[in-house]
Amino acid sequence: MNTVPRLTRQTSAPKPGIVHLGPGAFFRAFNAIYTADAMAVDGGDWGIIAVSLRSPTARDQLGPQGGVFTAINMAPDGAQYRQIDSIVDVLVAPENPGAVIDAMVAATTHIVSLTITEKGYCHAPSTGALQLDHPDIQHDLLNPFAPKSAPGFLVEALARRRAAGHAPFTVLSCDNLPDNGHLARKIVIALAKERDTELADWIAQNVPFPATMVDRITPATTDADIAALAEAQDYQDPACVTHEPFRQWVIEDTFAGPRPAWQAAGAQFVGDVAAHEAMKLRCLNGTHSALAYLGYLGGHETISDTVADPDYARFVQHLWAAEILPAVVQPEGEDLAAYTAALLERYRNPSIRHRTWQIAMDGSQKLPQRLLGTISENLAAGRDCSGLMLVVAGWMRYVGGVDEVGAAIDVRDPLADRLRTASDSAPDAAGKVAALLAMRDVFDQDLAETPSFQAGVLAAYTSLMDHGAKVCVAAIA
Repeated sequence: MNTVPRLTRQTSAPKPGIVHLGPGAFFRAFNAIYTADAMAVDGGDWGIIAVSLRSPTARDQLGPQGGVFTAINMAPDGAQYRQIDSIVDVLVAPENPGAVIDAMVAATTHIVSLTITEKGYCHAPSTGALQLDHPDIQHDLLNPFAPKSAPGFLVEALARRRAAGHAPFTVLSCDNLPDNGHLARKIVIALAKERDTELADWIAQNVPFPATMVDRITPATTDADIAALAEAQDYQDPACVTHEPFRQWVIEDTFAGPRPAWQAAGAQFVGDVAAHEAMKLRCLNGTHSALAYLGYLGGHETISDTVADPDYARFVQHLWAAEILPAVVQPEGEDLAAYTAALLERYRNPSIRHRTWQIAMDGSQKLPQRLLGTISENLAAGRDCSGLMLVVAGWMRYVGGVDEVGAAIDVRDPLADRLRTASDSAPDAAGKVAALLAMRDVFDQDLAETPSFQAGVLAAYTSLMDHGAKVCVAAIA
């Protein structure tokens, strides 16, 4: 019986120049490909040492393959396969935190990039402040030489670079957070200040934290994806990733030292990312969350399935036109109407099996950035936002842990237990909504105590309980 061989590196590996924290599917489908493309055009020693802060899964997948993996472009007319070789090593932080710090301290490391998701910053999403009582932060303050958190690794590595007289590296956040560079800077300096005020001052004066806007839909890889790749290409690759054809990377051009020629791969270097970032967070991520919660509750498995329902397609178009775009400043070089029309076509791509359940993860961390800011601005301006308040109600129904037919929902969220407890703490809709709005980790006090917001969310939640998501979506669309 013939076995399909494992993918292995066939070319010499580039020398490392980047350490990346969070080697998940998005990083592989985005940062790693952009970096491979940049080296193909302009050369340079920009190999990536990928660091998993928790699980050995990425190391176990990529290690036997020399860091090489397959990127599968899920175009509407069929899959396209490409081997990416920019990753040169994978470290597992809990197994050897010292090796991770050594890699970050190395004089050849010019950039430490991050895709650690919202919860990796150990902050309160409603305020952006470092959570000093976070278990990982508490650990890192007591054990600075063997940290657990991304901020802990950044602070310790920068402290050692300062002591060694090395130039600082650039900290490049690539997470879907508003002003992600500023947030990363704020968190790192706050943690450093708890250790050493002089270190905090040195970081504030010398370490760049460019903001970025990243965009590429990347579904979680499934066993079916791996099997299909083996069938099509005659090799096994458990590290493969699938992604849509579209990609966009806008980067604030503020670096401490050299950087890859990412612009040769299509990245946009700008003086201010804020407008692009707000456009993407509100238009794409906001409607992704809307479709995730209300689509899941309506029985739809994927985003493409959801927008194939005409009522949901009309609903998301209503959100853009009536509730989101009025609160978005048009970035230079962008056409917002064309941008949202293109988003709907991306959502409709049947080759992208982006599950509503996957997008619904970590909603407590995502709502403030994706939805609540838009709602606050609309309410202040006297604009209608009943559709967005229905989305908030959909999230509340979802985190209650029971769907519309009485089946359990597998809620994945760092606050999942507290959210379920809050939802279960009252017997009626009014009590459940009030308990969830009282969670300051999620809802800013000013918004949560705005009477029109309270009434709108309660009305939407009551309607969801009485009529179901599909009826509620159709009523707004």
